[in-house]
Amino acid sequence: MREEGCRSEMADAFFQIGGKMKTISIDVESYSGNDLGKCGVYKYVQHPDFDILLFGYAVDGGDVRVVDLASGKTMPEEVLAALSDETVTKWAFNSNFERVCLSEWLRRNHPEYFRSYNDDGDTVGNYLDPHGWKCSMIWSAYLGLPLSLAGVGAVLRLEEQKLKEGKDLIRYFCMPCKETKANGGRTRNLPEHDREKWKRFKSYNQRDVDVEISIQEKLRNFPVPDFVWEEFWLDQEINDRGILLDMDLVENEILLDGISKDKLSDSMKEITGLENPNSVVQVKQWLSSRGVEMESLGKKDAARMIADRDMDEEVTEALKLRLQLAKSSVKKYQAMRNAVCRDGRARGMFQFYGANRSGRWAGRIIQLQNLPQNHMEDLAQARDLVKNGDYEALSMLYDSVPNVLSELIRTAFVAGDGNKFCVSDFSAIEARVLSWLAGERWRMEVFAGNGDIYCASASAMFGVPVEKHGRNAELRQKGKIAELALGYSGSVGALKSMGALEMGLKEEELQPLVDSWRMANPNIVRFWWAVDRAVKKAVKQREVSVLRRIRFKCRSRMLFITLPSGRRLAYVKPRIGENRFGGESVTYEGVGGTKKWERIESYGPKFVENIVQAISRDILCYAMRTLSHCRICAHVHDELIIECRKDASLDAICEQMGRTPPWAEGLVLRADGYETLFYKKD
Repeated sequence: MREEGCRSEMADAFFQIGGKMKTISIDVESYSGNDLGKCGVYKYVQHPDFDILLFGYAVDGGDVRVVDLASGKTMPEEVLAALSDETVTKWAFNSNFERVCLSEWLRRNHPEYFRSYNDDGDTVGNYLDPHGWKCSMIWSAYLGLPLSLAGVGAVLRLEEQKLKEGKDLIRYFCMPCKETKANGGRTRNLPEHDREKWKRFKSYNQRDVDVEISIQEKLRNFPVPDFVWEEFWLDQEINDRGILLDMDLVENEILLDGISKDKLSDSMKEITGLENPNSVVQVKQWLSSRGVEMESLGKKDAARMIADRDMDEEVTEALKLRLQLAKSSVKKYQAMRNAVCRDGRARGMFQFYGANRSGRWAGRIIQLQNLPQNHMEDLAQARDLVKNGDYEALSMLYDSVPNVLSELIRTAFVAGDGNKFCVSDFSAIEARVLSWLAGERWRMEVFAGNGDIYCASASAMFGVPVEKHGRNAELRQKGKIAELALGYSGSVGALKSMGALEMGLKEEELQPLVDSWRMANPNIVRFWWAVDRAVKKAVKQREVSVLRRIRFKCRSRMLFITLPSGRRLAYVKPRIGENRFGGESVTYEGVGGTKKWERIESYGPKFVENIVQAISRDILCYAMRTLSHCRICAHVHDELIIECRKDASLDAICEQMGRTPPWAEGLVLRADGYETLFYKKD
């Protein structure tokens, strides 16, 4: 390991002959009084005690050097200058962390070297411009590899592996410690408290840079396209901008939830006599004593028992109380409290390429991707009552305070003073993409005419006109559940998972529903198995197949599916296996349902699902780039949330969002939207 002082010998020689740094690979180790896992990096760096302890780097693939900042060493001026220089490519694994940490550190310690990209009135000014930064984690995800440095190193079998003792060293030096007599009552471990550990920590920092460089070297033959890096930079801008939180609402939601839980718990104790009504074991034992056996107290099982009219009234009431007590809505509000930055905004909510099978985003911290829906007509009134902390009025006006608090979660996201949200989303985007790819013309004609696909699907399935509020309207629900569940070869099980039985359909209706949908959509059914054949041909025969603008190819033990946008889906080490029915199937390595690296089985319709969701993601990215002049502050599935002036045109935003990308000729898109001062599901 080389340790850096004021200037390195390499840097001296390099710059004396007039060289220009091209790339720098970086890894930082840092300290903060804030819990990174709970608050995210943007809040993490705002703690007064935040500091960078070690700065490991390598210039243009050269030797790795470690600057021991915690021991008073200084960073070379050329490196300081490079951090804000867009012409120098900065590499890191999860570069968002390094970029945000270095943004705060530069502004505090070397403001003369800090340069951002803020426009008047925007909220990205505290951070280094993401242009010029690239991320080897994103590169790995693009190729279907894990999102952890250790995971990538293991899968690629790199000679340089992340040191396994790193977690213990990070816990020792990077987090507050408990005061004890043995440590003299200190709350933080410094280098002088264990020199041997500190030496190993510097080696750990150096090793992470080595691994990051090894990943680049290993993946160099499979580069990420420039347009994907441009999408990444836009993603970073959205994360930097953040979304404003109404913290008065958030704090009162947490307060009222506590009051509600206490009252519900008291009522539950009164009915059951239980010491701890939150205990699943105790509740099951009480139910058993009343002649009711339940394997699960989950929402669906409890709701089914409540609907039983022959059930004992006390049991019914206890189950109702149990459902309300089990509401976990307050966790979202606590996550908001944990993540909120000094200016009242939550940042870092989106993980680019978080779903590496499709390239879609994953939610982080507050998890905007799985917010409860709101169905209340008087959201504004309920919101005002919560902001005023009026529990009595809430409990008097509404049947369930926990349900109210749950429905108000979205409304905690608000537009700033003088602004509004324009929320725009694609209409039936996956159904449109699937129909376009498969050439199911009758469906495309429905979309072109702005028709209701659920009605049209029911009409095609049952051979009668179906109108939303007119003729055969009762069939629309069957068309809807079929559309939602059956597009990727789902069958009876998929219908049940989508809640078909709870919606009133009978068990004996489900298989005929599957058969009717497939008969009405023969081109989609054929497309599933055409994709299946194309994948198997690529894997078995190593032959390239092109199917409706999609290219299938195996290369270097990877299956690549090239989408119409030019982006590629990657499947690691594909091979032909045998499925549980004795037939052929394609398997590949990836992060499976266990969240571990494992071999995953797939087949045509599942690949179609990946493809359709990936293309839908690419269409969203195209819309984001089209609307990048607007201040996009969040996105949820196929929806954009834009914070803009009150005179901004919603119609113009929806028109621009609904434009068809040049690579998707013939695909009919539509974007609808609404204006609001607080976020909601319209």
